[in-house]
Amino acid sequence: MKFSSVKKLVFSALCSALCVILPMLFHFIPNAGTIFLPMHIPVLLCGMMCGWPYGLACGLLGPLLSSFLTKMPTMAVLPGMMVECAVYGAVSGLLMQLLQSKKLTLRLYGSLIPAMLCGRIVSGIAKALIFTPGLRFSAWITASFITALPGIITQLILLPMLLYALMRAHLIPQISSHPERG
Repeated sequence: MKFSSVKKLVFSALCSALCVILPMLFHFIPNAGTIFLPMHIPVLLCGMMCGWPYGLACGLLGPLLSSFLTKMPTMAVLPGMMVECAVYGAVSGLLMQLLQSKKLTLRLYGSLIPAMLCGRIVSGIAKALIFTPGLRFSAWITASFITALPGIITQLILLPMLLYALMRAHLIPQISSHPERG
C-alpha cells in the first residue's frame, strides 16, 4: 500500500488541523506550548509520511492556521515558527526519501534528528537576522534546547512509536526499507 497524491493531501490536511488542535490542548497548562512543542509533532509526521513538499506546506500552513484561528502563536512569534516548522517538514521528508537503510528505525531517527536540528538552527538565524534582530545566542540556546528539552524527548520517543502503531493498524502504508525515488 502506498500513499496516493490524494491520500498525501488528506493526511497533510489532517496534520495541519492537528497543528491547531494539539497546541490548544497543551496551552491549558502554563508555558506548555514552549516546553512540549505540540505543533512540531504533526509537521514532522507529515514530512516523514508524505514527503518534503507536503511537510513544507504543513509546516507553513499549520502555524498560520493556528495563529488565525486561536491567536497561538502570536503574530510576533508566527514568522519564526513558520520558518522552523517548514524546515522540519521539508528536511524530515527529504531525509526519509534519501536515507537508505534496511533498518526502519535508523531511517526514522536519521530523518527526525537532523530535521529537528536544522529547523532550530534556521529559525535561530532567521530570528537573529530578520524577525528578532539582536537575539542573543544564549536566549536562543535556552529557548530552543533547554526549555524545549521535554518536547524534544517527547518527539524522539513518540514519533517513531506513532509511526509504527499507525503502520501496524494499517492506517498508513508500511515504510519500506528502500525509499522510493523521485
